[in-house]
Amino acid sequence: MKNALIAALTASVALAPLAAAAESCKNDGLKKILAAGKVVVGVKADYKPFGYRDTDGKIIGLEIDLAQKLADTLGVTLETVPVIASNRMQFLQQGQTDVMIATMTDTLDRREMVGIKGPNYYASGTAALTPKALKLTKWEELKGKPVCGIQGSFYLQKVEQVYGGTIVAFGNAAEAKQALRDKKCMAYVYDDTTIGADYAAGGWDDFEMSLPIEDFTPWGLAVAKPEENCALGEIVSGLQYAWHRDGTLIALEKKWGVTPSPFLTEMHDRLADPLAK
Repeated sequence: MKNALIAALTASVALAPLAAAAESCKNDGLKKILAAGKVVVGVKADYKPFGYRDTDGKIIGLEIDLAQKLADTLGVTLETVPVIASNRMQFLQQGQTDVMIATMTDTLDRREMVGIKGPNYYASGTAALTPKALKLTKWEELKGKPVCGIQGSFYLQKVEQVYGGTIVAFGNAAEAKQALRDKKCMAYVYDDTTIGADYAAGGWDDFEMSLPIEDFTPWGLAVAKPEENCALGEIVSGLQYAWHRDGTLIALEKKWGVTPSPFLTEMHDRLADPLAK
């Protein structure tokens, strides 16, 4: 386990903050994990294929695989806790989770609340699933119309303020998608990755992704803010560099049937060279 921790730390190209903050780091987060013999990771359970429940109710997905790799590196067991957009940061702040890998876009305001240690491990854009019969081609056509989305999703603000849509927010994706089927809204707005996966899985013959995908935003893996520049933050940072460098993320994308991401290709090409900046 000691060797694994050293390897993860060495893989990080951002050790300077750790050295600078060494005197103020208590490393309570890492100590808690090692003492308990488990790492508690907040994950999505309604965001296929990144985190969702199988027929037995077990949470599986691409991000759960990443959480397991973190646990293996630390030499502890993995415990997953399902979170949603409206509570995932609070769970981390309150100590209910040690780490959060939950499809969270990386924004400046979120960096003030939790510790997002780069590099970002994924990126997605904003897309909309709409009825084919409506033949929508522009976001502006949502003005004054009901638009279904998930509580806490940052892009709903733009849909409302820029395009004039009337937001109908739900606690999870399943409820929002059912509302679209029930014609309670004329669009379901979410990340392109998940909408694309849902569409490819079948059952959406009467719907389409006809609006341009916009606002590609990187995703952040997070720890509690006090751990950001301490041991736990550096470990998760080092792992993310390693996952890009050795192709782990690209392989998991293929495993889970996700459309290849230009972001992952670019990051792999850039970081494959240890001297890349």
